[in-house]
Amino acid sequence: MKRFHVHVAVTDLTASIRFYSALFAVEPTVVKNDYAKWMLDDPRVNFAISQRGATPGLDHLGVQVDDEAELAEMHSRLEGAALPVDAQIGTACCYVKSNKYWTVDPQGIAWESYHTLNDIPVFGESLSTQTTAPASEVAACCAPSSGKPVGIPVKSSSCC
Repeated sequence: MKRFHVHVAVTDLTASIRFYSALFAVEPTVVKNDYAKWMLDDPRVNFAISQRGATPGLDHLGVQVDDEAELAEMHSRLEGAALPVDAQIGTACCYVKSNKYWTVDPQGIAWESYHTLNDIPVFGESLSTQTTAPASEVAACCAPSSGKPVGIPVKSSSCC
């Protein structure tokens, strides 16, 4: 079963954890010094926040899958969108090792589809050397190699 994924960059992790814990009526399932994640079932979403120097706001969206067959299906869907797809197999990011595919939608928002393989003790590893790297080098590990898009705030006079 697929799970919608949302990642938001925040300026104050503690205040954001307090806010989202109240909003979701549950504490995060993962808390690190620069990251928190809620694995919610109602609604079924993997909601993550991080404080790693990125511009506050929407970081990226995605679909988390339960197995490699669902990941292959999502890869086919992304390729069907006729936009470049970036494969990151066995990559380490956001305290997990995953197989993932990235693209950027026409609005410039990064989308990932991924299958989590296992937890790791660090935020990420350098993709080029697969060794643990400083935060400045892994800050963009959760992004397609073609570049991290800038979040675009929605300005609308209408609701929803």
